[in-house]
Amino acid sequence: MKKIILGLSAICLLAFTSCKENAAQKIDDANVAVAAERDAVSSKFPVIEFDKTDHDFGEIEAKAAVETTFKYTNTGDAPLVITDIKSSCGCTVPQNWSREPLLPGDSGEFSVKFNGSGANKITKTITVTANTEKGAEVVKITAFVKPDPNKVVPAKS
Repeated sequence: MKKIILGLSAICLLAFTSCKENAAQKIDDANVAVAAERDAVSSKFPVIEFDKTDHDFGEIEAKAAVETTFKYTNTGDAPLVITDIKSSCGCTVPQNWSREPLLPGDSGEFSVKFNGSGANKITKTITVTANTEKGAEVVKITAFVKPDPNKVVPAKS
């Protein structure tokens, strides 16, 4: 039994040591260059910089539709792609943004419409989803919605 185990051990030892090919010799320099370039590019992100991060409409009448435009610039090192823009409620509608990549240094814009719903001081947020390092940027609109003068208030009994 000892001879069988010793014989199998010798065969295994020969099998593992007979591969004289060095793993370092298998590395392709072209693959190393491609990987280095990919790693260098992956650390570069676009940076979205807004001309303003909040807009105050001031006092507006109830149900009065108002609109503003947010302008932005890609100040990063990679193309900026905005995939979605959503508001915190249905009364605020972002629209008219480009879904095409925005090269570094280029500018773009999107508009936001607010339908004047609510009462008193309101604040709505607009989330811009993009390929920035954070993944999402937020801008805000505010307004003071004056009460509707034509609204009938029920009398207290």
